[in-house]
Amino acid sequence: MPTNKKELRLHYKHLRKQLSADDIEEKSLMIANNLLQLPIWNKTYYHVFLPIEEQKEINTEYILHLLSGKDKEIVISKSDFETRGMSHFLLTDNTKIKKNEYNIPEPVNGLPVASEMIEVVFVPLLAFDLLGNRVGYGKGFYDKFLAECKPETMKIGLSFFEAQNEIEDVFELDIKLDYCVTPEKTYAF
Repeated sequence: MPTNKKELRLHYKHLRKQLSADDIEEKSLMIANNLLQLPIWNKTYYHVFLPIEEQKEINTEYILHLLSGKDKEIVISKSDFETRGMSHFLLTDNTKIKKNEYNIPEPVNGLPVASEMIEVVFVPLLAFDLLGNRVGYGKGFYDKFLAECKPETMKIGLSFFEAQNEIEDVFELDIKLDYCVTPEKTYAF
């Protein structure tokens, strides 16, 4: 089993490619249902990523429905590939969403929200370990964003697959998850 970030990225991208559209829907719904068991629903501002379908990411539509049903403020982001930064916007009925050149659905406009206001972040990832370390696509967007959030912001990874025992090449500045939720199980760190 691979244990460094580069090999893990390749391995989990390959595993994702094997998933059918039905697998993704079923597993995404199971993840959303498992999220209901977490002690996170007393907050106001929740950040959700919109999935890159071409990368077979988790369908976060189920999570959006949960948040909307609980009258939460939903925050989505726009990425700046030059600065590797993200700007955040409130998702409202008027928000226009458009895919960028990397097929990431992003808000075209909207009401800006500061990173410090966000209380819960659902974090996309390719792999994670039993210590709460995560492997993303390696561009550092989420590491930078999570560093801008308050220390008490809840960081919740979402994964189709179970935890690795360990990721070897973790950096000191990598920000750990508080939880990671899979279709089968919830991990607390």
